[in-house]
Amino acid sequence: MTAPIRISVAGALGRMGQAVSTIISGRDDLALAGRFDRPGLVGDGLVDQGAALDAADVVVDFTTPSASVALARACAARGGPALVIGSTGLSEADLAAIAKAAEQIAIVQTGNYSLGVNMLLGLVTQAARALGPDAYDIEVFEAHHRRKVDAPSGTALMLGEAAARGRGLDLAKVAQRARDGITGARTPGDIGFSVMRGGDIIGEHSVTFAADDEILTLSHSARDRGLFARGAVEAARWVAGRPPGRYDMQDVLGLS
Repeated sequence: MTAPIRISVAGALGRMGQAVSTIISGRDDLALAGRFDRPGLVGDGLVDQGAALDAADVVVDFTTPSASVALARACAARGGPALVIGSTGLSEADLAAIAKAAEQIAIVQTGNYSLGVNMLLGLVTQAARALGPDAYDIEVFEAHHRRKVDAPSGTALMLGEAAARGRGLDLAKVAQRARDGITGARTPGDIGFSVMRGGDIIGEHSVTFAADDEILTLSHSARDRGLFARGAVEAARWVAGRPPGRYDMQDVLGLS
């Protein structure tokens, strides 16, 4: 019988950390190796970070950008364990630090662990490739709960990247992330972003292709945060034993 994959959970007291821990505990092929949170936090079954890393094949991390970067560096310095990063709001410098750590260990990092969202990314790329900027304007909309601190969401930016990729463009050069005052007419080819924050919205994302005579909208609605935890756990199962490198959910799902 194959030994269970040992998974430790960072940010264990957060909602996502608790959801991930619950899923792992209910699986026979996985073992909850350790739970840890911010330095100094004890009790509730928590261990310190070092002990959690020692015990694990993989760490699942839903914390903050700075904590994720520090954890990636710590895992890389030790030569393991592998890492699944679900933190959002990562800067270019954060992503560069994670890529550097991935030279030493296997890291899965993405802005969204939903199967449906990852299918949506592929559809958006195909639509953007077929529906050119001469006729179709692209707008990405996202809505999340009032506590979310980054905007646009990581998933919205992934959708923007998917649209830009379909048109062979650099998103940084065509993204329109804010509108206020007298902005003038829309620049052809721009990819716009609209954001809502309120209530306890788990996650709503849509990409609209608007022409003069028709509008196409591709969308995804998250109904339960458990879907992100389940995806992250599957990513952890997949990445265990992989060679060093930076992976995403497209790799995990075999869609790359």
